[in-house]
Order: sequence, then structure tokens, then C-alpha cells
Amino acid sequence: MIATPDYRALLATAVAEARQGLAEGGIPIGAALFHDDGRLLGCGHNRRIQENDPSVHGETDAFRKAGRQRRYRDTIMVTTLAPCWYCSGLVRQFNIGTVVVGESVNFSGGVDWLREAGVKVIDLADQECIEMLGGYIAANPDVWNEDIGED
Repeated sequence: MIATPDYRALLATAVAEARQGLAEGGIPIGAALFHDDGRLLGCGHNRRIQENDPSVHGETDAFRKAGRQRRYRDTIMVTTLAPCWYCSGLVRQFNIGTVVVGESVNFSGGVDWLREAGVKVIDLADQECIEMLGGYIAANPDVWNEDIGED
């Protein structure tokens, strides 16, 4: 494990993915899975719109691109937004040890549930993440509500 992870540096990978998703006409949520020694295992972004697939969230995309790992307790899931219940379930199912959240202002997701389960959650309250998704939600409320399962 790296002594003191630079969580903001790790977040930069997820932010780049979120920007890419936005440029593709999608929802700007990015994620990356790192080993706790700092190695990038996989990264991705929300592709629900691009692929017409409701299961392709940023975290699931990064997780799939990371490929099989022997264990996940020693990994860090970095995401621009607090993970939804679906992605929080992924974290719990595979015992991902740490989740770094870019922001939880626009959506708090399963952060409390993860913490209650013993997952280390670091919320960076990153202004760029807050503004990027906040602007998207304001411009696309129907798409956003569909993404989080709201009517």
C-alpha cells in the first residue's frame, strides 16, 4: 500500500473519464479502480446513453475494464460522484476497501451504507465535480432522474 495516497491525483483519472463521457453526449460521471499501491487497474465512465445500456455506470465500467483481480480489499474505487445503490452494491459484493468520492452534493447515493459496512469512504467535495454534474443535471433533469431511478 502506498503510504499516503494522493486522493486528488487519483481523482484526476476519474474526472478525465467524466469529461470524456460528457463529450460523447453522456452523463459526466467517471471512475477508476486502483490497487492500493497506486497502480491503475481500470477506468471508465457512465455510458448509459451512448450504449443504451442502463447497467453501464462509471464504477461498473471501470470495474469491468480492470479485469479479474484475485481480491479487491486492497483496491480503491475512485468516482466523481457518490456511488448509487447499484454501484455501492458492487463495492460491497467484492469487498472494495476504499471509495474516494469526488462529490456527494448533487447525489449522496450509498455513502452512509458503505461506511456502516466498514468501507473507508473519502469525500473530497471537489468543486469541479460538483459543477460538472450540477450543470448537467440542470440541463438534463429527465435523463438524470432516469439514471438514478427516479420518476
